[in-house]
Amino acid sequence: MILCYNEECIWNLLYHFQPRILEKLFSCNRIMAAEPVKVDEFRELARQALPKMYYDFFNGGAEDQYTLRENEEAFRRITIQPRVLLDVSSIDLSTTVLGYNISMPVMIAPTSRHKLANPAGEIATARAASACNTIMVLSLSSTCTLEEVAACCDAVRFFQLYVYKRRDITAKLVQRAENNGYKAIVLTGDSPRHGRREADIKNKIIIPALKNVEGLLTTKFVNGGGSNLDSLANSTRDPSFSWEDIGWLKSITKLPILIKGILTGEDAIKALEVGAAGIIVSNHGARQLDYCPATISVLEEVVHAVGGKVPVFLDGGVRRGTDIFKAMALGAQAVLVGRPVMYGLAAKGEYGVRRVLEMLKEELEVTMALAGCSSVKEISRSHVRTKHDRQLLSLL
Repeated sequence: MILCYNEECIWNLLYHFQPRILEKLFSCNRIMAAEPVKVDEFRELARQALPKMYYDFFNGGAEDQYTLRENEEAFRRITIQPRVLLDVSSIDLSTTVLGYNISMPVMIAPTSRHKLANPAGEIATARAASACNTIMVLSLSSTCTLEEVAACCDAVRFFQLYVYKRRDITAKLVQRAENNGYKAIVLTGDSPRHGRREADIKNKIIIPALKNVEGLLTTKFVNGGGSNLDSLANSTRDPSFSWEDIGWLKSITKLPILIKGILTGEDAIKALEVGAAGIIVSNHGARQLDYCPATISVLEEVVHAVGGKVPVFLDGGVRRGTDIFKAMALGAQAVLVGRPVMYGLAAKGEYGVRRVLEMLKEELEVTMALAGCSSVKEISRSHVRTKHDRQLLSLL
C-alpha cells in the first residue's frame, strides 16, 4: 500500500469521499450548534424539547408579563465601572450563605415540578447543585419528595414553604425537612392567592398531584375549564397568614427562616422585626403580581433598610455573570436562578443544569477579572452605575 501525503493527493481523496466527509462535517456542526455558549440559549433548546404546555408553564409570567420582561431589562440599564491595572491573576468566587461555604454566589431558586422538564426531576437538579458545590432550595411543589432529594446526594439544601390552611400539615412538612437534613426554611410570602398566568389558563394545564403532601392533603380539584393550578393553590394555601404568624413558624422549628418575596424597605424592616435570618428580594419570577418592580431595581432599597443585620439575596432575571456582579455590587450576598435551571434540565438533564451553573460561574469570573476584583468581597457599590446615578451626575 502506497501512502500519499502531497497536496494533490489529499484533495483527490477529499473529492472522492466528499459526500461522506461533508455529511460528517455537517453532523459535527449540528452537534456544536446544539451546545449553548450562553445560558439563554438553553431557553430555545427547552422550547424544542418540551410540549408547548410545559414550556409555557416554565417560561411564562403573570398577565401582560410586563414584570417578566422588566426583570431582565432592568439589569441592562445598569453599567459596570471597571478598575484597571490591578492584580487579578487569581479570582476567588467562593462565599458563604448562613455559614455554609459555596463555590460561587449562585444558588438554585425554588422551582416546582421538575419532572415536567425531565423524568429525573429534582434529583437531577440536586445532583447538579452538589457537583457545582452550591445550594439548592427545594420547592414544596416538587415532583420528588423531600426525602428522595435528601437521599440522592450529599449537599446543602434549603426547603421552600407555603403555609397551608391546615397548619398541622405545614408543621409536618417543616419537621420532615428538619429531620432530613435541610438547613433552612424559605418562607414564600408573596402568594396569598395564585397569580393569573394566562398561558396556563389557555393551555388548560393539568398539574400532577404534589408528592410532598400525598396522604396529607387532597390535591384533586375541578379546574373549571382552565388550569387546575388556581383552584389547587387557592383552596389549600392560607391567605390569612401574616407577620404575626411568623412567631408560630419559628416555634415549630430550630431552622433559620428566610423570607422570600420582599420588594420594599418597609417589608424588609418587618422581616427583621419578626426575626428573619435572611431576606430574598423576589417577585416570584414575575408569576404573581404583574407590574410590580423588577427585583434588581429595588434591591438597594432593601439592602439599605436591612443595614447589614441579615444577608440579602436576589432572585429574578439573572441570565449573565454580569447580572450577578451587578446584584452583588448593589448589596446582594448571592443570587438565585430559576428559569435557566429549568431550561437546562429540559434540554440536557442533569448535565444541562450543571452547564448553566458552570456558565454563570465562568462569566462571573471573567467579569470580576475585567472589573478589577480578585474576590467577591472586593465587589463594591462603586463598581456599578444605575439610571438614578446617571441622573444625579447629569445635574452636577
